[in-house]
Amino acid sequence: MSNSLDDLLRYVGFDESDRARLRALHPVLAPHFPEIAARFYEAVWANPPVAAVISGPEQAERLRITLIDWMSTGLLGPYDERFYDRRSRIGRRHVAIGLAHNYMFTAMNVVRTAYLDRIALLYPPGEALALIRSVGKLLDIELAIMVRHYQLDSEERLVARERHILADRLAAMQTMSAGLAHEVRNPLNAAQLQLELLERRLRRDGHDARFLEPTELAQKEIERLTALLNDFLTFARPPELHAQTHDVAALVRQVADLERIAAERRGAQLDLAEAAPLTAEIDASKLHQVVLNLVRNAIEAVSAGGCVTLSLLPAEARFVIRVEDDGPGIPESIRPRIYEPFFSTKEGGTGLGMSIVHSLVALHGGAIELETGPNGTRFDVAIPRRR
Repeated sequence: MSNSLDDLLRYVGFDESDRARLRALHPVLAPHFPEIAARFYEAVWANPPVAAVISGPEQAERLRITLIDWMSTGLLGPYDERFYDRRSRIGRRHVAIGLAHNYMFTAMNVVRTAYLDRIALLYPPGEALALIRSVGKLLDIELAIMVRHYQLDSEERLVARERHILADRLAAMQTMSAGLAHEVRNPLNAAQLQLELLERRLRRDGHDARFLEPTELAQKEIERLTALLNDFLTFARPPELHAQTHDVAALVRQVADLERIAAERRGAQLDLAEAAPLTAEIDASKLHQVVLNLVRNAIEAVSAGGCVTLSLLPAEARFVIRVEDDGPGIPESIRPRIYEPFFSTKEGGTGLGMSIVHSLVALHGGAIELETGPNGTRFDVAIPRRR
């Protein structure tokens, strides 16, 4: 049985005496279920926004039969995983058809009123009061399950919509960046070539070494600009995915070996959680870049004595690469912008690293989850194991 359902049953005090009362109530109310269902759908047809989601008489009849079954299983139980699952589907269905959650309350009130009317008519006051309390507990449990899953599905749709908006923004920025990078690259290459020729002539003709200093400085700046352009192009033209079966554990281990020295330079520690070999269909070079960017960011986030942990968490259909640090966390004001192109809090940063991460994870059909606070930050990259 679902832990959530167990908690609900305990919270409302739904015990064996309530179960027994409702089971005994079932044969009394069952003959009236068709009448209650008719009253229920009278209320539906009287409400245009609700009636609009019912496509016709055939669907209405199916819903009427479903409602009668729902009333029957509600009274009879058992209150188990199947009960919980069927009620949660009602909440999810409201989201799917675009029906506001307040209609669940008004619809439930129709059933509640019909039950109470029958109980008051058929039972003496003392017995009726106990039955009414048991019915109230049951319907509150039903509503709690429906509303919970309405909320969960609504949140999932909101997250999906935000990711779609972000993907559209990234696509626009990628197009602009690709054009800019191509316009700059050709003259930059030409300038670098001329500087190399000038440097050779100065060395060949034996000029004072001081004449070489400006050319060396210009060469370094061109190299820096070239690295920036490469970032632009990686962001602007996410190449096609060339997925092959690869050991993800070996890839994660390779990144840890590469970046452990960088962590030590900062007086920090990079730990790799032990992971068994895990094969998946991935583009190894692109996923390598994702993990590398996240680990480097984590190392830069911690102070001396800090720790970064890299983990691989396997599952049947996917795997999760987790990068966590014990740094100060990401300030709330900038969290919504971390995947935004050209946004950076680092001096001299391009602001493309996390945009590239997001783009390459999306290319794999994966998703990134972030948790951050004053005690550290955690990124979970979930990737399907099969294309």
